[in-house]
Amino acid sequence: MVNMTLAVKEKTHAVIKRHPEIKWTEVARQAIEKKAALLESEKDEWRKYALKHALEDWDDADELIDY
Repeated sequence: MVNMTLAVKEKTHAVIKRHPEIKWTEVARQAIEKKAALLESEKDEWRKYALKHALEDWDDADELIDY
């Protein structure tokens, strides 16, 4: 595993300091891994094909809102 340094706003840092029972490195790790997995899944050709055709079929904004 590699190490990373993160910068957070002072307000966020204050919340983190008030909750030492939370493993904040694990929270950050899970969020980063989830985003990385999502980015990789967007490269999936079948997924791109399905999204493209779904969007082409929905030509009415009201239909999207109702969905």
